[in-house]
Amino acid sequence: MKDLNYRDISRSIITPAYVFSGAEFAARAEAVKDILGQEIGLCYSMKANPFLLEVLPETFCAVEVCSPGELEICIRRNIPGEKIIYSGLNKGADDIARAVSYGAGIITAESRLHLDLINRVSAEAGTVSRVLVRISADSQFGIDRREAQDILKAHQDYPAIRFVGLHFFTGTQKRKPKEIIRELAFLGSYLEETRELSGLELEKIEYGTGLPAYLFIDKEIQDIHEAEAKELEFLREVAPSLREIAEKAEVTVEMGRFFAASCGHYFTGVADMKTNDGTGYAIIDGGSHQIRYFGQMQGMQIPFIDHIPENREDSNECQGAEPCKWTLCGSLCTTADVLARNAEFTDLRTGDVLVFHKAGAYALYECMSLFLSRDMPRIYLHDGEKLICCRDRIETNGFNTSI
Repeated sequence: MKDLNYRDISRSIITPAYVFSGAEFAARAEAVKDILGQEIGLCYSMKANPFLLEVLPETFCAVEVCSPGELEICIRRNIPGEKIIYSGLNKGADDIARAVSYGAGIITAESRLHLDLINRVSAEAGTVSRVLVRISADSQFGIDRREAQDILKAHQDYPAIRFVGLHFFTGTQKRKPKEIIRELAFLGSYLEETRELSGLELEKIEYGTGLPAYLFIDKEIQDIHEAEAKELEFLREVAPSLREIAEKAEVTVEMGRFFAASCGHYFTGVADMKTNDGTGYAIIDGGSHQIRYFGQMQGMQIPFIDHIPENREDSNECQGAEPCKWTLCGSLCTTADVLARNAEFTDLRTGDVLVFHKAGAYALYECMSLFLSRDMPRIYLHDGEKLICCRDRIETNGFNTSI
């Protein structure tokens, strides 16, 4: 990880705010590429954090787009059409037509309806679309595995589609390498069986690994560097199985959280402090309407947090001081607005800044952003040399009232 100077950044921004680091994002992608090797392509699933398209490194050969809105973001950001894999549920004819007209490199099919629409829209546009058939994994996503094989056997029924391969994703935050290794063994067998049944080459595989991002302090992981080292070690364990699949087809590994989590930092100021019934509470100027970690419940797990004292050198003033435990609460009028319980800080004061790390993926989006009509936070990008405010504070009261 390329360290940012959090103290300098805290003096240059207005909290609450997110800071996403392009350098950390690129370094993470390079680390993954080094482990997997050049034969495996990297696809960034932009739903994890669309702001990172501003600093998308060349390491990525593809961007997974899962909605019409995400496609429009790509178009505004001038992401080349050939890099886009247009995926997701609930594709309508107009959505597919927009993707086809922009030149999306690949479209995934989640159902027979998708296939019918892609075939019709492509024929009307006078083109042949490259399609991945997404196979199911006991969820609402994809097409039943046997049904998918029947469809591919009847590929001639879709003259405006070129079936180029399969898309497979079973879930996120997997905790055991053997889960992924077992999936890849199934995928290899399924690919060979489907090729034989359909007579198609099916040269591409898009695989969503579901690799874990470690977001909280625990007995084994005490800081962000240890978390990232453990994540990359996990990847090394499954890499041989991914390379085996790459001997059978052109493999693109699709991930969002694993690429993006470590490059995001949420800065929030301590607005108030008090002790109620023996518990110390620190009220921050942000809250759970702006940041939420996957799997966190009522602040019981503690994220990786840095403490930036306001206009004082904590190393001088706090020598020998014992850390105190604080329950970190946001600005919402609900007892559920707790970001961490029993988080330890030395000499925490009103006006200080807390930096929540590993917040680069989903943390901004899995929140009640409109609750209590609080403003949405500023978004900054750090390009390695300077900070750029790419989205100012947004008032939300207008969304919560009639026109």
